[in-house]
Amino acid sequence: GVEVGPQPQGIIRADILEKMRKIVKHGLDFVQLFNEGQEFPPCTIEAYKIMEKVDYPRNKNDEVIAIIHPKLQDQDWQPLNKGDPLFLTLAGEVIEYKGDSTFYPAFINEAAYYEKKHAFVKTVKVKLTAELLRSETR
Repeated sequence: GVEVGPQPQGIIRADILEKMRKIVKHGLDFVQLFNEGQEFPPCTIEAYKIMEKVDYPRNKNDEVIAIIHPKLQDQDWQPLNKGDPLFLTLAGEVIEYKGDSTFYPAFINEAAYYEKKHAFVKTVKVKLTAELLRSETR
Protein backbone atom coordinates (compact mmCIF):
# COMPACT_ATOMS: atom_id res chain seq x y z
CA GLY A 1 0.00 0.00 0.00
CA VAL A 2 0.91 3.60 -0.42
CA GLU A 3 -0.16 6.30 2.00
CA VAL A 4 0.50 9.85 0.91
CA GLY A 5 -0.44 12.82 3.02
CA PRO A 6 -1.16 14.54 5.20
CA GLN A 7 -4.58 15.63 4.11
CA PRO A 8 -7.84 16.03 6.00
CA GLN A 9 -10.35 13.18 5.99
CA GLY A 10 -12.91 13.37 3.19
CA ILE A 11 -10.84 15.91 1.22
CA ILE A 12 -9.02 15.41 -2.07
CA ARG A 13 -6.05 17.75 -2.45
CA ALA A 14 -4.58 18.12 -5.93
CA ASP A 15 -0.99 18.30 -4.66
CA ILE A 16 -1.35 15.12 -2.60
CA LEU A 17 -3.12 13.31 -5.45
CA GLU A 18 -0.26 14.24 -7.79
CA LYS A 19 2.31 12.89 -5.30
CA MET A 20 0.34 9.64 -5.04
CA ARG A 21 0.19 9.28 -8.83
CA LYS A 22 3.94 9.93 -9.09
CA ILE A 23 4.91 7.31 -6.47
CA VAL A 24 2.57 4.69 -7.99
CA LYS A 25 4.08 5.37 -11.45
CA HIS A 26 7.61 4.94 -10.04
CA GLY A 27 6.53 1.66 -8.46
CA LEU A 28 5.07 0.37 -11.72
CA ASP A 29 8.17 1.50 -13.65
CA PHE A 30 10.35 -0.42 -11.18
CA VAL A 31 8.27 -3.61 -11.59
CA GLN A 32 8.47 -3.34 -15.38
CA LEU A 33 12.24 -2.77 -15.40
CA PHE A 34 12.79 -5.57 -12.90
CA ASN A 35 10.68 -7.97 -15.00
CA GLU A 36 12.72 -6.98 -18.06
CA GLY A 37 15.89 -8.07 -16.25
CA GLN A 38 17.40 -4.70 -15.30
CA GLU A 39 19.77 -4.84 -12.36
CA PHE A 40 19.52 -2.28 -9.60
CA PRO A 41 22.79 -1.35 -7.88
CA PRO A 42 23.20 -1.31 -4.11
CA CYS A 43 21.92 1.86 -2.53
CA THR A 44 21.33 3.56 0.80
CA ILE A 45 18.34 5.73 1.60
CA GLU A 46 17.22 7.74 4.59
CA ALA A 47 13.95 6.76 6.21
CA TYR A 48 12.08 7.53 9.41
CA LYS A 49 11.35 4.90 12.05
CA ILE A 50 8.44 5.43 14.43
CA MET A 51 9.68 5.21 18.00
CA GLU A 52 6.78 6.45 20.12
CA LYS A 53 3.23 7.75 19.92
CA VAL A 54 2.67 10.94 21.91
CA ASP A 55 -0.74 11.87 23.35
CA TYR A 56 -2.06 15.33 24.09
CA PRO A 57 -1.57 16.47 27.69
CA ARG A 58 -4.62 15.44 29.71
CA ASN A 59 -6.04 16.08 33.16
CA LYS A 60 -7.09 13.45 35.70
CA ASN A 61 -10.47 13.17 33.93
CA ASP A 62 -8.69 12.25 30.66
CA GLU A 63 -9.66 15.58 29.08
CA VAL A 64 -7.25 17.29 26.66
CA ILE A 65 -5.73 20.34 28.35
CA ALA A 66 -3.37 21.54 25.59
CA ILE A 67 -3.27 21.82 21.82
CA ILE A 68 -0.43 21.50 19.33
CA HIS A 69 1.77 24.59 19.55
CA PRO A 70 1.46 26.82 16.44
CA LYS A 71 5.23 26.50 15.77
CA LEU A 72 4.89 22.71 15.61
CA GLN A 73 1.77 22.64 13.41
CA ASP A 74 2.53 21.58 9.80
CA GLN A 75 6.17 20.77 10.67
CA ASP A 76 6.00 17.03 9.97
CA TRP A 77 9.46 15.47 9.46
CA GLN A 78 11.27 18.62 10.71
CA PRO A 79 13.82 18.19 13.53
CA LEU A 80 12.59 18.91 17.04
CA ASN A 81 15.14 19.69 19.73
CA LYS A 82 15.21 20.17 23.48
CA GLY A 83 13.38 23.38 24.37
CA ASP A 84 11.27 23.51 21.22
CA PRO A 85 7.54 24.07 21.83
CA LEU A 86 5.21 21.05 21.64
CA PHE A 87 1.91 22.12 23.13
CA LEU A 88 0.05 25.24 24.20
CA THR A 89 -2.28 24.94 27.18
CA LEU A 90 -5.68 26.57 27.11
CA ALA A 91 -4.26 28.98 29.71
CA GLY A 92 -1.51 30.01 27.25
CA GLU A 93 1.41 28.11 28.81
CA VAL A 94 3.96 26.57 26.45
CA ILE A 95 4.93 22.95 27.02
CA GLU A 96 8.43 22.39 25.64
CA TYR A 97 10.23 19.23 24.57
CA LYS A 98 12.44 18.18 27.48
CA GLY A 99 14.24 15.24 25.87
CA ASP A 100 17.93 15.24 25.07
CA SER A 101 17.88 13.79 21.57
CA THR A 102 16.51 15.27 18.37
CA PHE A 103 13.49 13.56 16.85
CA TYR A 104 11.30 14.12 13.82
CA PRO A 105 7.58 14.44 14.59
CA ALA A 106 5.08 13.15 12.06
CA PHE A 107 1.32 12.92 11.70
CA ILE A 108 1.10 16.09 13.79
CA ASN A 109 -2.46 16.93 14.88
CA GLU A 110 -3.98 14.49 12.36
CA ALA A 111 -7.75 14.23 12.73
CA ALA A 112 -7.66 10.50 11.99
CA TYR A 113 -5.49 9.89 15.07
CA TYR A 114 -7.21 12.20 17.54
CA GLU A 115 -9.57 9.51 18.90
CA LYS A 116 -6.59 7.17 19.21
CA LYS A 117 -4.96 9.70 21.52
CA HIS A 118 -2.05 10.50 19.20
CA ALA A 119 -0.99 14.14 19.02
CA PHE A 120 1.96 13.04 16.86
CA VAL A 121 4.52 10.27 16.58
CA LYS A 122 8.22 10.57 17.32
CA THR A 123 10.45 9.26 14.58
CA VAL A 124 14.20 8.97 14.17
CA LYS A 125 16.20 8.97 10.96
CA VAL A 126 17.63 5.65 9.92
CA LYS A 127 19.64 4.57 6.90
CA LEU A 128 18.41 1.57 4.96
CA THR A 129 20.78 -0.27 2.65
CA ALA A 130 19.69 -2.48 -0.22
CA GLU A 131 22.00 -4.97 -1.86
CA LEU A 132 22.25 -5.47 -5.62
CA LEU A 133 18.82 -6.48 -6.90
CA ARG A 134 18.24 -8.52 -10.01
CA SER A 135 15.65 -10.94 -11.30
CA GLU A 136 16.53 -14.60 -10.78
CA THR A 137 14.98 -15.43 -14.17
CA ARG A 138 17.77 -13.68 -15.99
